[in-house]
Amino acid sequence: MRESRLVLSRFGDSLPGSPAPSYPDAAAHIHPTRIKKERTMSATETSTSSAPPTSADAQHAAPRSGRPAVLDLIGNTPLVPVRRLDTGCCELFLKLESQNPGGSIKDRIGLSMIEAAERDGLLQPGGTVVEATAGNTGLGLALVARAKGYRVALVVPDKMSAEKVLQLKALGAEVHITRSDVGKGHPDYYQDRAAKLVLDLPGAWYADQFNNPNNPLAHETTTGPEIWQQVGHRIDAMVCGVGSGGTLTGLSRFFAKVRPGLDMVLADPAGSILKDYVETGTYGDAGSWAVEGIGEDFVPPIADLSGVRHAYRITDEESFATARALYKAEGILAGSSTGTLLAAALQYCRAQTTPKRVVTFVCDTGTRYLSKVYNDPWMFDQGLLKRTTQGDLRDLIARRTEDGAVVSVSPEDTLSTAFARMRQAEVSQLPVLRDGRLVGLLDESDLLAQMHMDARHFKDPVERAMSHDVQTLPPHAPLSDLIAQLRKGLVAVIADDRGFYGLVTRFDLLNHLRKGLS
Repeated sequence: MRESRLVLSRFGDSLPGSPAPSYPDAAAHIHPTRIKKERTMSATETSTSSAPPTSADAQHAAPRSGRPAVLDLIGNTPLVPVRRLDTGCCELFLKLESQNPGGSIKDRIGLSMIEAAERDGLLQPGGTVVEATAGNTGLGLALVARAKGYRVALVVPDKMSAEKVLQLKALGAEVHITRSDVGKGHPDYYQDRAAKLVLDLPGAWYADQFNNPNNPLAHETTTGPEIWQQVGHRIDAMVCGVGSGGTLTGLSRFFAKVRPGLDMVLADPAGSILKDYVETGTYGDAGSWAVEGIGEDFVPPIADLSGVRHAYRITDEESFATARALYKAEGILAGSSTGTLLAAALQYCRAQTTPKRVVTFVCDTGTRYLSKVYNDPWMFDQGLLKRTTQGDLRDLIARRTEDGAVVSVSPEDTLSTAFARMRQAEVSQLPVLRDGRLVGLLDESDLLAQMHMDARHFKDPVERAMSHDVQTLPPHAPLSDLIAQLRKGLVAVIADDRGFYGLVTRFDLLNHLRKGLS
């Protein structure tokens, strides 16, 4: 593992050890968006700015015309070195696209595609922006479109994180969720659904990132030049994923002009067909993968993969584990696709025998994946988090006592507290523990029975409503006993004289069987 100095580089700054860029004067070093902001501040605005507006002023202020200020924050993202992960003899840098205002690299193409559509007369005032998206392109489009006053309708596959969907709705986008288990040509495939939606909405414009030339153009004209200046014109490899192919294609075009011979490296989720296509020119049926935003079951029309020199296939398990490792080691909270890119970048770096300077991306912020990548029970349910097996019923428990994952109440807690914990954890029953020992079980029916249609009973202690006579199964009980318990409509309580281990629900059993099948 090599040491490197801390670098936080934005467009206009070069990394230490790189040739210092020359500027004719200080003004040339100011980012264009900052110049624009300074020029739009009049003397009158400056003289009156000392009086802060009241809430009433804010509510009744007339809307201002002109370019929304948030759009000037897109791009100019930092480049930072990886210091605490093993990069072999190489230097590895991360471009933090998570610092865009919409939280991802897709803000760039959202701005590029919408403003091109406006110039070309394809998107008129009062129109609707339609797109098929894995979430981030939709967020980038929604950010730009809503700032400009357009309606937004998006079609997203059902494997997208809840955080993305909630954020899209918060921006005012209409979200149409469709199946993620069907391929191109099926009426429920997300791109086919979006194409049909355009026909149903008057004044609609289909962004169509998979065919829109302004997608790769955004990276050719902004992302590439930023990286080139930030590394001081010293770069040997770029590691990219492919969703639509815009990032890889745009960067390939830019670096072909300024750095011929650059290694373009593809990071592809296991299940995607793109690595096979790069290496053989052909591909078979696609599999499935949990990583969001990259990987495909076809070759996107705008994707130019001819410059890819190396391709790495990264499993979901490695992608998610690498994203988590990045947060622990470097303090950078990133999404699942970043885990894929970083895992491939680390493999590439460790395979080199001579030092190279390598750049990849933090594609989006990890705050969109707290319920997935950074959620241990979800990771376990998906088979992405390995833990010690016992060879008995304890292996079926999603939230184990030994992991500190059990959500419980004490007999003295109020029913209001119990109900709040059920809602927070999205469970319908809670073990009642005293000093770590099981003394009862409380479920939704117990709560409802205690209420007597009177909300004042939420102040009652749990012990008044809980079931005291709880049937338990020891860990070594046969699976047939567990199934019999679940068929009665009961949750299985796994406990013995040594203590309480956890609960097993019908969903837990089904998930256990599913993981065994996969």
